[in-house]
Amino acid sequence: MLVAIPNALDPKQLQEVRARLEAAGDAWVDGRVSAGYQGAPVKHNEQVDERSDVAAACQSIILGALERHPLFISAVLPNEVYPPMFNRYGQGMAFGAHVDGSVRIHPHTGRKLRTDVSATLFLNDPGEYDGGELVVHDAFGTHRVKLAAGDMVVYPATSLHEVTPITRGRRLASFFWIQSLVRDDAQRSMMFDLDTAIQRLNRTNADALARRGLVGVYHNLMRQWSDT
Repeated sequence: MLVAIPNALDPKQLQEVRARLEAAGDAWVDGRVSAGYQGAPVKHNEQVDERSDVAAACQSIILGALERHPLFISAVLPNEVYPPMFNRYGQGMAFGAHVDGSVRIHPHTGRKLRTDVSATLFLNDPGEYDGGELVVHDAFGTHRVKLAAGDMVVYPATSLHEVTPITRGRRLASFFWIQSLVRDDAQRSMMFDLDTAIQRLNRTNADALARRGLVGVYHNLMRQWSDT
């Protein structure tokens, strides 16, 4: 399930994150430092040292925004979010087709985190660069994603995906992973559809008894499928 999440960051939060990243200086390093054996040969970008002060400040802003974003919570059902990382692509840079690693080590706690969902948060507008599309390949075809600054896309971490070469300008983004309460993508998709329907019924003040029944189904499925 691929879901676009508009306004993951509001304009003030976006401006603060961008300003901190633009002033990051030596905190920008070769992006291959975090790549595994599969990704390293095809990864050509720069990223902020995830243990730097600038990374910590930007992570706090993004995580604070996401924990209050209803669409993110509904689509992802987060159990634990890996601290957001930050990358930039200049002219000629790209990230070839790859699948994200299944387990990450949390940089602050040392705990292992299963990567159920991948996320890309766009930090500059598509008019600022050419190329740089996130391309996700799944059973339903190929999806090309290039969103407005502050918007985010989430998709199964099992998906083959890539970032196309930059031919003009510079692309700035945050990327990270989520361990979901529901690890199976098909089950997570059904929970999202059910929650979306319940919210729509709430907005239209539909039959209260039916709504309570559906809420009960939602939580009973969560009890059956959740992995905590």
